[in-house]
Amino acid sequence: MNRISKIVLFLLCVASVEFTQAQRIQSEGLAAIDNKGNFEIYKFTRHPIGDNDIFIDILYAGICHSDIHHVHEDWGKTEYPIVPGHEIVGVVKKVGKNVTKFKVGDYAGVGCIVNSCGQCDYCKQGLEQFCEKGMVVSFGSHDYFHNNELTMGGFSKNYVVSEDYAIKVPANANIKKVAPLLCAGITTYSPIHFSKVSKGQNVAVAGFGGLGHLALKYMVALGAKVTVFDITEEKRQDAYNMGAIKYVNVKTPDELKKSQDQFDFILSTIPAAYDPMMYVKMLKMGGEMAIVGLPPTDATPNIPTTSLIYSAHRKVYGSLIGGIPETQEMLDYSVANNIYPQVELIPATPEAVEKAFKNVVDGKVKFRYVIDMSTLK
Repeated sequence: MNRISKIVLFLLCVASVEFTQAQRIQSEGLAAIDNKGNFEIYKFTRHPIGDNDIFIDILYAGICHSDIHHVHEDWGKTEYPIVPGHEIVGVVKKVGKNVTKFKVGDYAGVGCIVNSCGQCDYCKQGLEQFCEKGMVVSFGSHDYFHNNELTMGGFSKNYVVSEDYAIKVPANANIKKVAPLLCAGITTYSPIHFSKVSKGQNVAVAGFGGLGHLALKYMVALGAKVTVFDITEEKRQDAYNMGAIKYVNVKTPDELKKSQDQFDFILSTIPAAYDPMMYVKMLKMGGEMAIVGLPPTDATPNIPTTSLIYSAHRKVYGSLIGGIPETQEMLDYSVANNIYPQVELIPATPEAVEKAFKNVVDGKVKFRYVIDMSTLK
């Protein structure tokens, strides 16, 4: 190969590299830098916009207790820096050439799941959260579709996702309150409908936080009679304002009296150590208890099998978010029925997020923090 040919080849290689690099999406977000919950503004890149992808400018991102567990390494090791956030809503700014579900200017949401194999029986049933190869989650996950790069979440300026894993947000939605529905909404909606909660049933929600208050709203909308169990007095009136027929402070023994054999369904959203059997005993025979709260690994409650035998014919099961079709169903139902979380907007600064994380852990939030990502500077 002569000298001119070598130069041409070199220039082509350089151009190819520059072209490839140019395709990556520049982004910036709020990244946790350690397990203490310290945050910094962090620049990073996302994978290129594929033919089936949409590019979203993020407007709002919810803060979920799961974000905190992940950052604090409550469930295992975390790779830092990491941009959390799996309750995401924004505006579509670009679409790949094969995209038909969205157009530029549409609202779009992103929840926990941003990819899965699409081929296994679970994926084909719209249960992508149980994908046999493993779902790719919106942050802290090695994306096997994109060179195993670490996914970065919604505490950021933008997101790139396949249209198949994005949720259409109606134009008339209360956009400032939509984001938490993408996790807290579907996490509570799914078991409520799986257990066929219906009008007139006596039901309960244990834990009255970000998930619990949405569970209350969904079950009230279905016509059920809802009792709320929590550990604080500060939220008693909130529960009644949202339609609860009774509020029980579990730290007050007198309020717990006459609770056994009362409920057709109980949804536990508690993200800390507790005694599940206390609630199992509150079920009627044939009643069902769904568990969606995920405490830290070292605080995970256990249910002795012997206790279940002596509380026979009560059913206990776990529920994990929901697949993409059910998440879309939930969002459409929520908007149509004006069911939204109660939120407090905070600015996109490290200091605000650090304070919000602490307040969630300390139980000092009513009921969901949402970051206004337009304020990220």
